[in-house]
Amino acid sequence: MPRPTFLFEIGAEELPADFVHSALEQWRERIPRSLAEQSLEPEAVQLYGAPRRLAVLLTGLPERQPDREEEIKGPPLSAAYQNGEPTPALLGFAKKQGAALAALEERRTDKGVFLFARKQLPGRASAELLPQLALTWLQSLEGRRFMRWGDGELRFPRPIRWLTALLDDQVLPLELVNGSGVLKAGRVSQGHRVLHPAPVNLAQAKDYADALEKAFVLVDPQRRRELIQAQIQAKARELGGTAEIPPTLLAEVTQLAEYPTAVAGQFEADFLRLPPEVITTVMVTHQRYFPARGGDGALLPYFITVSNGAPGQSKVIAEGNERVIRARLADASFFYQADCDQPLESYLPQLETVTFQEELGTMRDKVDRIMELTQAIAERLQLPEGQRNELESAAMLCKADLVTQMVYEFPELQGVMGQKYAEVSGEPLAVSQGIFEHYLPRHQDDDLPASLTGQVVGIADRLDTLISIFGIGLLPTGSSDPFALRRAANAVINIIWSAQLDLDLAQLLERGCADFVTAHPGRPSPLENLTAFFCQRLQTLLQDEQGIDYDLVKAVLGDEDPAAQTRALTDSLDLLKRARFLQQIRQDNRLQQVYETVNRSARLGAKGALSLTVLDPREAIRPELFEKTSETQVYEALLTLLPETESARDSQNYEAWFAALAAITPAVAEFFDGAESVLVMAEEEEIRTNRLNLLGLIRNHARLLGDFGAILKP
Repeated sequence: MPRPTFLFEIGAEELPADFVHSALEQWRERIPRSLAEQSLEPEAVQLYGAPRRLAVLLTGLPERQPDREEEIKGPPLSAAYQNGEPTPALLGFAKKQGAALAALEERRTDKGVFLFARKQLPGRASAELLPQLALTWLQSLEGRRFMRWGDGELRFPRPIRWLTALLDDQVLPLELVNGSGVLKAGRVSQGHRVLHPAPVNLAQAKDYADALEKAFVLVDPQRRRELIQAQIQAKARELGGTAEIPPTLLAEVTQLAEYPTAVAGQFEADFLRLPPEVITTVMVTHQRYFPARGGDGALLPYFITVSNGAPGQSKVIAEGNERVIRARLADASFFYQADCDQPLESYLPQLETVTFQEELGTMRDKVDRIMELTQAIAERLQLPEGQRNELESAAMLCKADLVTQMVYEFPELQGVMGQKYAEVSGEPLAVSQGIFEHYLPRHQDDDLPASLTGQVVGIADRLDTLISIFGIGLLPTGSSDPFALRRAANAVINIIWSAQLDLDLAQLLERGCADFVTAHPGRPSPLENLTAFFCQRLQTLLQDEQGIDYDLVKAVLGDEDPAAQTRALTDSLDLLKRARFLQQIRQDNRLQQVYETVNRSARLGAKGALSLTVLDPREAIRPELFEKTSETQVYEALLTLLPETESARDSQNYEAWFAALAAITPAVAEFFDGAESVLVMAEEEEIRTNRLNLLGLIRNHARLLGDFGAILKP
């Protein structure tokens, strides 16, 4: 006999598209877990969602839980008997559990000896458990903009209108209580609001998807997604092109149509004189249309939308959407022409009317700070005068488009329109490209700026934001980061790494923080907090994006060692190189060749007082105190290693240096464990100090790569 199937459907007014997707993802994790907790694992869990419904179909459910034995903890043994007689606490526990005193078991726990009762619990029927579980699944859903309706306290994104709960052909007694009354589950669902307004009676839970499809509702989101994608491309081919299908838009429209139909419309070709980014922004962001492109990649005067209405009314639907997009594109044409009537530079005075942040002044003030940081970066990079002039122009104009009519109406186009208006104004390519690229990356998967202008101005813009926001004390906490400061710092680091820019972040932060304190007397410098923040970002990027092991990241960053952190920020390119090299020699097992001796030296060397900056053994070692030849051998090995370390420090070429480090390890091993081994912690203070200094020198040389004491055994 086949195992039963359970259907639970929540019917509501049209739900927000992002909630449908989020709710199904929440259920994907929670429902199997809650069923497993009740020992009711089904053979399959199918999740369905559409604009007016969420549903789960469980096939192959057990009819009941298995019988199980439960252990119940009672009073501690010390409180169970008094003068050899059971206490009221013990008697009450035994009575409540229906257990004889002789059947209770003594068991030692981490808090002492307790008494336990064993109970045999018969499994409950699935039909008895599922209604409460289903209500829990409904009430556990989370999201934004939840609402109440009627007089009740129940919160959901939209009012719930019906519930369906079937175990095979049996309606389960499930009730949802709200202030406006009690909503009882039944076997009735609802079809498409237009194409099948009549109720849908479900004879069996397993009939759900087929019955709803006959009522013009495709409940499977994946099927709708595939159908929409195929229909859009088919329409585009009819128009002589291909469709541009942004994944986020496809995901959204999938949850907006229960029975989707792709509809093509058109607009006047004259609108194609607008920058293509303007047209696609109007289509995709504001109207949820899919653009069509010709074989050369250029936009065609067509769009494709996805209708949830009657397919037979596609012509009427297309005409309505055509009127809307014509109006939007006509507005955009007006804005574009009006904005182009004056050069981009003429908009700068208007930036004084736009507040960046209440305590930090206007956007014009921010532009001035960006220009100063851009100049500092250009000085560090030793750029020629021509490039400096281009950087200055790009920094000055990078925010000018914020006060244009187009960007006011379509904020998504900031930077894009700055580039277009700079081109119209006759600015050099490097300037116009830099204006757009200084916003890159705009999100996690976005491109990094390709031009030096975009890289430098982008870094300057983000550093100003970080210094300014940290300066007024608005640091990110936990998951709260309203100014996207983590993303800004990540972008700064990734741009430096990708473009191989020789920038001293420590110096730039110090200079920017000093300027902030000068402009805001009484405010403390944010330098210390910013330094720690950037080191946290470096750690995260090395681990998560570069794939460097946790302990190796700690080694190169110094694990709260101020000198190592300053080195990391001073030369983040070298930091990345050292981290990658450590990861490489771990993977090819070369790290293992030196690990034991160097790590042991680092740990013992830390017991001495030798400065971390000393590398020359002639400055720290007294050879006349040597008692064993092994000490002489280590000393001479360090003299040999010294020029290799100095050369690698200057060239940042660690291959030859590491070979030299590996070459001295036999001498160090002899020092520790050979026939001529020594007692490092000798009683005589001078000899002990001399030997600790030898090991401290090995540690110091190894720190060219990082702190070997932080590296775990390979």
